[in-house]
Amino acid sequence: MYRAVRGVRVLSSRSLLRKSLQNRVVTVSVTRTFSSQDSEDPPAPKDSEEKTLIPTANDAFNGHPGLAHIHVPEFFPTVPCIAVNKNPVLPKFVKMVEISNPELIDLVSNRIRLNKPYVGVFLKKDDENTSDVVSDLDDIYNIGTFCQVTEMRNVDDKLRLVLLGHRRIKITDIAKPPESKKTEEKTEESKKTEEKTEEEEEKSDSVEYVVQVETDNLKHDPFKQNDEVKALSGEIVKTFRDIIKLNPLYKESIQLLVDSGKQIIDNPPHLADFGAGMTSADGHELQRIIEECDIPTRLQLSLELLKKEHAIVSLQRKLGQEVEEKVNKMQRKFMLNEQLKIIKKELGIEKDDKQALVDKFNDRIKDKTLPSNIAEVVEEELKKLQYLDSHSSEFSVTRNYLDWLTCLPWGVKSEECYEIDSAREVLDRDHYGLDDIKQRILEFIAVGKLKGTVQGKILCFTGPPGVGKTSIARSIAQALNREYFRFSVGGMSDVAEIKGHRRTYVGAMPGKLIQCLKKTQTENPLVLIDEVDKMSRGYQGDPASALLELLDPEQNSNFLDHYLDVPVDLSKVLFICTANATDTIPGPLLDRMELINVSGYIAEEKLAIAQKYLSPKSQETTGVKEINLKISDEAVLALIRGYCRESGVRSLQKHIDQIYRKGAMKIVSDPESVISVSPDNLEDFVGKPKFANQRLYEDTPPGVVTGLAWTSLGGKELYVETVCSNNLTDKETAGSLKTTGQLGSVMEESTKIAHTFAKTFLVEIDPKNTFFKRAEIHLHVPEGATPKDGPSAGITIVTALMSLATNTAVPPNIAMTGEVSLNGKVLPVGGIKEKIIAAQRSGITTVILPSANKRDFDDVPDFIRKELTVHFVDNYRDVYSVVFSQKDSQNCSPDLRKVSDEIRNVA
Repeated sequence: MYRAVRGVRVLSSRSLLRKSLQNRVVTVSVTRTFSSQDSEDPPAPKDSEEKTLIPTANDAFNGHPGLAHIHVPEFFPTVPCIAVNKNPVLPKFVKMVEISNPELIDLVSNRIRLNKPYVGVFLKKDDENTSDVVSDLDDIYNIGTFCQVTEMRNVDDKLRLVLLGHRRIKITDIAKPPESKKTEEKTEESKKTEEKTEEEEEKSDSVEYVVQVETDNLKHDPFKQNDEVKALSGEIVKTFRDIIKLNPLYKESIQLLVDSGKQIIDNPPHLADFGAGMTSADGHELQRIIEECDIPTRLQLSLELLKKEHAIVSLQRKLGQEVEEKVNKMQRKFMLNEQLKIIKKELGIEKDDKQALVDKFNDRIKDKTLPSNIAEVVEEELKKLQYLDSHSSEFSVTRNYLDWLTCLPWGVKSEECYEIDSAREVLDRDHYGLDDIKQRILEFIAVGKLKGTVQGKILCFTGPPGVGKTSIARSIAQALNREYFRFSVGGMSDVAEIKGHRRTYVGAMPGKLIQCLKKTQTENPLVLIDEVDKMSRGYQGDPASALLELLDPEQNSNFLDHYLDVPVDLSKVLFICTANATDTIPGPLLDRMELINVSGYIAEEKLAIAQKYLSPKSQETTGVKEINLKISDEAVLALIRGYCRESGVRSLQKHIDQIYRKGAMKIVSDPESVISVSPDNLEDFVGKPKFANQRLYEDTPPGVVTGLAWTSLGGKELYVETVCSNNLTDKETAGSLKTTGQLGSVMEESTKIAHTFAKTFLVEIDPKNTFFKRAEIHLHVPEGATPKDGPSAGITIVTALMSLATNTAVPPNIAMTGEVSLNGKVLPVGGIKEKIIAAQRSGITTVILPSANKRDFDDVPDFIRKELTVHFVDNYRDVYSVVFSQKDSQNCSPDLRKVSDEIRNVA
């Protein structure tokens, strides 16, 4: 729908600009027209929008038929005020703006209908202000541009104008807007606009906007065409040419002017404005060009902006060239690689990627014996691989799956060693002691030699840290001539580590056992599963339950990994597990393993280990020769007793390494020196002893008894202390028992049972003694920071209570262990071997054990049993007869015997 306006013709913007350039009357910059919009310029118009074209003076001047001559007045004082931000309008340049103020829209529309399409465009001082009108003249610069409206379009409730700048003007005052008159010529669109904006006008009645101003023409100062002006003009033209060379996009709009450079130089004001308009300078910098009246200064400012633009364009070109070089290099490399592939394929040197993969997988399984079901799966996956696109995700999944399937050792076994003598030699070479483990492995080899084949087994080594459980597994693998693979399950909470991930997950992998077969490339490796007692359970599943299938000889012949999804035979694998304690291993899993207990070492065994294994290893790692440093046997024993009392030899190894490192320092300082380590100078190498006193009590007072305890680190002596905390002569008190020392629930029950039995037993042997009826007894088990639990201290607690009640001291060289019942029966306990070793290490000479543990005592080495006197008991009365003999009862002091006599008198 076109609005009928006098003297209007339809003319494209490109034709209008080109005609203006040719007549050197109107200059249009590419950066200020539709082809290169600013971020603040409105979008390009659509063909469906209503538009009105207003003829310019040049149209009439160029003699277009049917157009009246439109003359731009030299002086037009009253103009509508349009406020723009960021980009002012320079003379001879075109800019498109949108106005939304109803009063301003009405004013401009009336002016155009009256054939006065002229407005004043002024730059706002605040760039954040997006309004097209201002309420105060201080919000805009008072110097702007007198513009002609060349085109007008209604866009929704806005008015879009295409403005052509003519000259500079200066605001002198605010002009009162004319009163709006209702005419019959008002169109339907303007009525709709008034209805939409009626509410807004009512709200804005209280605010007076500047919509029309009084102006005066601003002329530049007179100037002469001197050398300075010519030089500045020439430099601007030269900069134009440089910019065109760097960025050809400027060429279309500049070329007509640059080709006729003489006329441009003859018009310096025009040249200065044109140079500034060509740049992407800030609006306030362009405002300085508009306000500057001195032509040489204006040329200088325009040249500065052009130089900045030239630097920006140079940087853009440099960055573009760098990116283009990288792209061209990559593209060239890609093209050459593709050509090389085609050439190799034609010559038969290289095959297609898919065919190469298929051939590689076929070569892998060529010499292997695949089960029929596995072969069918491989064949099916190979066919699927050939039909898949190599860039699809399914192709990668299938390729990885085939890679795992074909690299497994189907039917590949390592040759077994059935020579018992050579296997014994290997085991004795690397480890001292551990006779139970060595004997079991030799039995395993003997069975294999008789049958001609060896099936897998599941063994579990339990014992304190540092006794060689993990290290002997490697020696077993060498003795059996099997590949060795180790992985730890300590802290494992994800069942996928054992069973693998589903192939549907990104980054899915098989479980540890499938990875083991791929690495060892044999179906019968030795697999060490370390720390099976330290597995955890999380939201990903229970790894201990997953091990049930793996460690079950009846099930692992068809082990199903989630990733492979085909059965794998693990029945020929020898599994060895290690654990410090069996309490935390689930019962069903423990039932599937053959337990072999590995006890700690006594001082003599540690001495032999240090001489045969630890010292040579330290010599090798430190470079110290045996002739330069010697450690006497007495020094090693002092080191064991004062620094390394634990069951294993890991701490002993660290201290021996420390001795050799200190010796290396002295040898480097004096190469001729010979160092001898003895108990006298041992502190110079390893510092003060950690265990200065071997026993807590040299002479135990009444109420204190030595017991024996088992820990994950081995056996340990355990003292039970009892005292009477009240005055026994006070008849109002009642007997009680208080316990301390971080005792567990089982041990708390054991103290109550022992207290009850002690009261019954005391009445039986001494009816007149009423000690338990009046005494408030405090029972403590050092060390207080160490948690303790278990029933094995039962007879020890009863003995301590009886010692306190009868005021009789127990000999310090007696230690005992065993659970007691309410009727005095002594029940068997565990950890006998570790407890016996701890007793021998602590200097105990007499040990009391339950009769049911006699079979466990037989497993203790002979040289330890010879140093101890052991009493096996069935009832506590036997314990009492051993501990409280007439000879031992004479050990109590006269003061304590006096207190005991007072108790009997009170009774």
